[in-house]
Amino acid sequence: MQKIKIDHVSKVFGKHTNQALKLVQNGASKKEILKKTGVTVGVYNASFSVNEGEIFVIMGLSGSGKSTLVRLLNRLIEPTNGDIFIDGENISKMNKEQLRNVRREKMNMVFQNFGLFPHRTILQNTEYGLEVRGISKEERRQKAEQALKNAGLLDFKDQYPHQLSGGMQQRVGLARALANDPDILLMDEAFSALDPLIRKEMQDELLDLQETMQKTIIFITHDLNEALRIGDRIAIMKDGQIIQIGTGEEILTNPANEYVRHFVEDVDRSKVLTAENIMIRPITVNVEQDGPKVALSRMREEKVSLLVAIDRARNLKGYITADDALESAKRGDKDIKKIVQTNMITVNHDTLIQDVFHVIYDAPTPVAVMKNNRLVGILIRGVVIEALAKGNEEAILHE
Repeated sequence: MQKIKIDHVSKVFGKHTNQALKLVQNGASKKEILKKTGVTVGVYNASFSVNEGEIFVIMGLSGSGKSTLVRLLNRLIEPTNGDIFIDGENISKMNKEQLRNVRREKMNMVFQNFGLFPHRTILQNTEYGLEVRGISKEERRQKAEQALKNAGLLDFKDQYPHQLSGGMQQRVGLARALANDPDILLMDEAFSALDPLIRKEMQDELLDLQETMQKTIIFITHDLNEALRIGDRIAIMKDGQIIQIGTGEEILTNPANEYVRHFVEDVDRSKVLTAENIMIRPITVNVEQDGPKVALSRMREEKVSLLVAIDRARNLKGYITADDALESAKRGDKDIKKIVQTNMITVNHDTLIQDVFHVIYDAPTPVAVMKNNRLVGILIRGVVIEALAKGNEEAILHE
């Protein structure tokens, strides 16, 4: 279900906005517009939608327009042109009171610098958004304490921000945003100020919270590894424009242009791509209709010595070897269910390649790739090793 829709939104900074917008519509570059009008384009004719419950990451280098774009979503920065819809309502057309209600009730923002009040305790900081909404003291205390409990910070509720580490302060910022129970969470470089270890812990915590809370999250970052790790989809920006939107796998395997290709070239693909990206088509035998002679014929035709055994619904039953099929045929058996070996190792389709290697290293057979409890492919050791080799496009795009 679509939660947010951005429709041809632009933001230009300067006096000659109408002239600049015409140049945007005509496809002039950011540099050309600046040279001709003296106007800086912050966001360039952006259009996209975000689904309910999705972590949508907007990323790009400094000056790409990502932070401007996220501030357009709650009109901390007013758009110059275009429409922004939340739950089908055009917030671009709302008056101040309507917009204030949307900000209080539907969305919250987490900043890089934590934004905690130094003179308030952790509990009081967490209660702040509820206090602004006019929630009663007892109710806001209960909600704030629950949010702190979810973040593992309840024991620190009476301390002050300066008594906590940077990572814990950012947890408080996240708890404060979630205490208000917003539908939408806007996170602008929220973890960028943290050291790498704490940053990874915060990413894990966000993913854990998302599993239970299912918020719609817009996450801004300049770090591609962070984007790939947490994003359901990623939008890559350059010069105010959205260059490509897709899953991490789509962007890595099919970059839209040379800029994106260069952007992702140093990524360790084994930590992003999954079994589904490198699996190959399984050669199968249907245990409900095929006999040992059919199995042997298929093995000869495909030049393999093992078949994956399935039923009509593609439920995995195991595998059959050439030796067992031959012995069964000699005995005159018609049913091959008796020779199906069931000790076939399986992995889910979204298992990371780096995790597959440890599974397949000592596996006596190919590894079955499953999706929704159905067989969708198999992995063989050689393809996994190729995929682990950095930059090997043929392995990553293996069909």
